[in-house]
Amino acid sequence: MQTEDFAREVLSGPQATEEPDAVEEQVAARLGRQLLLRKTPAPSVRFVIDELALRRPSASAKTWLDQLAHVETTAQEPHVVVQVLPFSAGVHHLMGKGSLTLLRQADGSSVAYTEGGSSGLLTDDPEDVLCHSLSYDRLRDLALSPSDSLAFIRDVLEEHRS
Repeated sequence: MQTEDFAREVLSGPQATEEPDAVEEQVAARLGRQLLLRKTPAPSVRFVIDELALRRPSASAKTWLDQLAHVETTAQEPHVVVQVLPFSAGVHHLMGKGSLTLLRQADGSSVAYTEGGSSGLLTDDPEDVLCHSLSYDRLRDLALSPSDSLAFIRDVLEEHRS
């Protein structure tokens, strides 16, 4: 759910690659994945976003406002569910593990993709996918409801506008 400018800033940070071409390839890949959300029929998508991701602004105020507005707009799409994991949820079992993506296919098969730091791992092993699915379910249980999450995102957006 990153805007082009925000993705470029994140990927160009001091911990990231210094190769401009590599950064542009990664930005294009992130934006390309977003095109999947506009397919017909649109896939059903769920996001759990840690509050920290909504609180740590980018270097540019305009880029950050655009990013928050993009998250708000995306969260209102009928095929998208966004839930915010608030700080008040406390310590959880996926902290420090990076991101987790679960893909469930119409044929019943599933894969899990975990990404952290500079590496990612795709697995289709049923036991591993089940373990990741249960971890995601536990995390989602700690998150705000979709309507409370949208209100939370709007509040953060208003804080940055003022």
